Amino acid sequence: MTSFSSTIYAQENEITPVSKVNAVNLQLAITEAEIVASYYPEKYPVTRWENLDVKDDFYQSPYQISLFTSENSEDSARLWSQTKSIFAYGFGVIGVIALLPEDVSNWDKEEGIYNKWFENVTAGPVWDRDTGPLNLIGHPYFGGVYYQVARKSGYRQWDAFVYSTLMSTFYWEYGIESFAEVPSIQDLVITPVLGWAYGEWAFTTEMDIRANGETVLGSTFLGSTALILLDPVDSLSVGINNLFGKEIIKAGTGYVRVKNVAIGKNGQTENQIQVNISLQLGDGSNYTPKRHDRVSRIKDPIDTSIIGVSYGFGQVLLDDYWQVQDDTVTEYSLGLYFSKKYSTRLSYSKAKVEDIVSGNEKSYENYSLDGQYYFNDQHSLRPYLTSGFGEIMWEKDESFKTFQVNVGTGIHCKISNKFALQVDWRHYYSTRQKTSENNIAARLVYLFGNGER
Repeated sequence: MTSFSSTIYAQENEITPVSKVNAVNLQLAITEAEIVASYYPEKYPVTRWENLDVKDDFYQSPYQISLFTSENSEDSARLWSQTKSIFAYGFGVIGVIALLPEDVSNWDKEEGIYNKWFENVTAGPVWDRDTGPLNLIGHPYFGGVYYQVARKSGYRQWDAFVYSTLMSTFYWEYGIESFAEVPSIQDLVITPVLGWAYGEWAFTTEMDIRANGETVLGSTFLGSTALILLDPVDSLSVGINNLFGKEIIKAGTGYVRVKNVAIGKNGQTENQIQVNISLQLGDGSNYTPKRHDRVSRIKDPIDTSIIGVSYGFGQVLLDDYWQVQDDTVTEYSLGLYFSKKYSTRLSYSKAKVEDIVSGNEKSYENYSLDGQYYFNDQHSLRPYLTSGFGEIMWEKDESFKTFQVNVGTGIHCKISNKFALQVDWRHYYSTRQKTSENNIAARLVYLFGNGER
């Protein structure tokens, strides 16, 4: 097979020829999009988890992992093939960039790129300062890409989530991206968890449309439009193959992004819209569109319903050591509600507090990774214990942060299958500074999918 890759650059409001893009474009700024655009998964495999013959007692241990055993006839060969392709491309790019001149790659050859990788890995993970859209849109998208590699290889949701977690953690955060920056705490959680929610939605939506004759509301126009939005490059490939009746294009993928690039030699930069397309050419054999059987619905207890997000408010009571006033905090969390007895979540709270000495405002932040154990689990009102660890941070500065452990108690009130209200008290303690804080908070929890069962 022959692969063809094309990158089209366009400035805002005008087209810019590729030849005019400064060579500094080759420096790393590698993105996950550039990595995943390089492999060509078989988009619509015959093998799907929902159509496999699963043992009757399989769900008695709902969190067992089949990713490494394929005991239910999942397509492990396809998954392994796609994984090797992703790794080969990603680290191949790293090798090429390492050979480029320093003024192009921006890498210090004397320090050594692998020393830089080791330095970043050992320094992290840290709470990063990426913008909201990047953390909440970009990373879930790529988590969904990893997720679908396993999902389209016949694995169930839980295994696909585990695969996405492994890939986003060890391949991306502690692999490719660590050549450029310190691993991010938010990315380690948000990428696979929200990637699960997005990836499953994209998978089922695409499969259902294709199983319905590629129509939406009986309209082929709406169906084609939806498929193009879900996967524009592959939809174009199918159209070309249908037109010629031969496999001209085996598979394709692409993405659009806005990137700030250097122009000239005086440090000027400009935003460019880049459309990147990768196509794997077929062998010209006769082409017959594949039949897409509708995914049958089964009662797997582990699906996107265990994913929960929350938003709330609280009051933080700060240690006198910090010399700031107590204040109201805003709190967010993202968690996995494994059952009515166990859950885990990444919580983040922030506030603007008053410095007692200067009277100025200071930025206060706190994050923690916590686990919860619930009592009275067969009822809507469930008391719980919580404990975990994290950091208190000041002025959004990495040098002003302190590690903390916490314990607490609260109550979980189920409103409906998809909504719940939580109120809790947590006590934070720093072994380094010998400081103690208390946080009393209330939050509204939303569960994805069908919610609590």
